[in-house]
Amino acid sequence: MQKIELKVLGLSVSQSQANSYALIMVEKGGSRRLPIVIGHSEAQSIALEIEKMKPARPLTHDLFKTFADSFSITLTEVIINKFQDGIFFALLVCTDGIETRQIDSRTSDAVALAIRFGCPIYTDRHIMNEAGVEYENAKSGGTSFEENGVQAENEFSTLTDDELEDELIKAVENEEYERASLIRDEINRRK
Repeated sequence: MQKIELKVLGLSVSQSQANSYALIMVEKGGSRRLPIVIGHSEAQSIALEIEKMKPARPLTHDLFKTFADSFSITLTEVIINKFQDGIFFALLVCTDGIETRQIDSRTSDAVALAIRFGCPIYTDRHIMNEAGVEYENAKSGGTSFEENGVQAENEFSTLTDDELEDELIKAVENEEYERASLIRDEINRRK
């Protein structure tokens, strides 16, 4: 396996599948992107951790991290190891300092955990060649891009800074974390 390291570029609303999101991974040091369709709760979990927002109660991925920490188990890397029938598969590589194990995982869960553990995410060269998308403007970031029918919403660009802050508070209070993440992105874009 020839590993290619990936970084999370952003999340956007999937135009191809209702109630889904696209997790956009980018090749470290390269211009190819790997779009992965994920569900609502996983998108919420990833967005919250990226934005360093803490929900009132821990989400499942937070619980998993706390559980692993309690037993001195570390997630050392995530490997997106298979792409079959349009579905990505992943492995969690974990260690307790003595023994290392690989655990099968949904890719969305694996990425949510990798962000929490601060560990690298890899894929294979063959997967990147098959499912990756070449993107010429590799310096573009965040969630304000359109690619392969995936487009981020930006309903907040017309709001004032004060209105954005109010909307952010409301979104967090209502546990609308994806919305809060998009608002935070717009606030950060203006700085």
